[in-house]
Amino acid sequence: MTGTRKPALEGLDPEGSGSALFIDPPAPKASSSGPKKRPTARRELSVEDYVQGVLNKDLAIMSRAITMVESRNLSHQLLAQEMLLKLLPHAGGAKRVGISGVPGVGKSTFIEAFGRKLTNEGHHVAVLAVDPSSSRTGGSILGDKTRMAKLSADPKAFIRPSPSAGRLGGVARATRETMVICEAAGFDILLIETVGTGQSETMVADMVDFFLVLMLAGSGDELQGIKKGILELADMIVVNKADGDNERKAQIAARDYANALHLMTAASAHWNPPVLTCSAMKHKGLDDIWDKITDHWSLLTEHGEISEKRQQQQIRWMWSMVEDRLMDALKHHPKLHASLPEIEKAVSSGHLTPTLAVGQILTAFGLNDPLKT
Repeated sequence: MTGTRKPALEGLDPEGSGSALFIDPPAPKASSSGPKKRPTARRELSVEDYVQGVLNKDLAIMSRAITMVESRNLSHQLLAQEMLLKLLPHAGGAKRVGISGVPGVGKSTFIEAFGRKLTNEGHHVAVLAVDPSSSRTGGSILGDKTRMAKLSADPKAFIRPSPSAGRLGGVARATRETMVICEAAGFDILLIETVGTGQSETMVADMVDFFLVLMLAGSGDELQGIKKGILELADMIVVNKADGDNERKAQIAARDYANALHLMTAASAHWNPPVLTCSAMKHKGLDDIWDKITDHWSLLTEHGEISEKRQQQQIRWMWSMVEDRLMDALKHHPKLHASLPEIEKAVSSGHLTPTLAVGQILTAFGLNDPLKT
C-alpha cells in the first residue's frame, strides 16, 4: 500500500486469508500527466520476522501476528504455532486481569479510566475482549476503539476486540494465543474484558490470575441480580458509579455483596475477595482497586498459587482443544457428513433416542459403541 500505513489493531480476518486489516490515508489523486500507481504488495513475513517484530513491539507486525493466530487456514495455523513456540519463553510476565460486569455498569468507562491510570504510571496495557457472540456475528470491527477512544490513542496501550473464530472454543484459543503475543511484546498488564454474560465469564476466569466483577447499586435488588456462579469466580467485586446521590447507595450495595461473599467458599485459602466502590467517571477508587490486585498477586505468588493456577489453566486449555478438534473431526468425517442430518431428524422426531444416536455416530466414526462392547 502507498502512503503511511497505520495498523487498525482491531482488524480481523475471519475467513482465514491471513491478511490484517489496515486503515490507510486517502490515496493522492492521480495527476493529469500520468496514470495512477498500483499499490505495492505487502511483503510476506517469515516466522523469524514475526518473532522479532513482536519482541520489538512493532504494532503493525503484532496485528498481523494476531490475525494469523485467528486464521482458520491450516498453513497459517502451522506458521502461528511455530511463532508461538519461539515467543513462549518471552511470555508469562504480565498480570492477567479479567473484567466482567452487569449490563449498564460502565465497563468501557472503567477499563478506559483504569487503563489510563496504569499507563500513566508507566505500565504497558493490552485490552482484549472475549465475546462468544462473535462466533455467530463476526465480532466487532471498530467498536472497541470508539468505546475507549482516549486509551486507544495511548502509545502504551493496545486494544484488540474479540476474534471472529467460528465457534466458542475458537474464540478462547485465539484469545489465549493473543495473550502470549502481547506478553512477549512487553505488555505487563493484560485486561481481558468479557462481552455478554454466561459462558464468557467462565472462559475468561480460566485465562486470568485475577477476576474482577463490576456491579451497580440503587436498583433495590442487588443480590438478586448477581448470580452464584459469578460470586464463585470473583476475586473482587467493585460497585461502580459511586458518586453524587448514588454514593450512599453504592456503599450499602457493597456491604450486601460483602455479606453474600462470606457465604461462599473462597477459591484460595490465602485470599478473601474484597468489595470496593469506585467512580470510573470521576476517577475515584481506582488506586484502591489496583492496590488490591497487586496485594493478591504478591500474596498468591508467595504461596505458589499463581504458578500452579496457570499450569492448571494450560492443562484445561489442552483438553478443551482436544474436545474442540474431536467435534470438528466428527462433523467433517466423510461417513458421518451424509448421515448426520438423518440421525438428527430421527432424534428430533422421537424415532431414535439420543443415546442410540451417539452409538451410531461413534460407530460411523470408527469408535466402539460402549453399549455394544
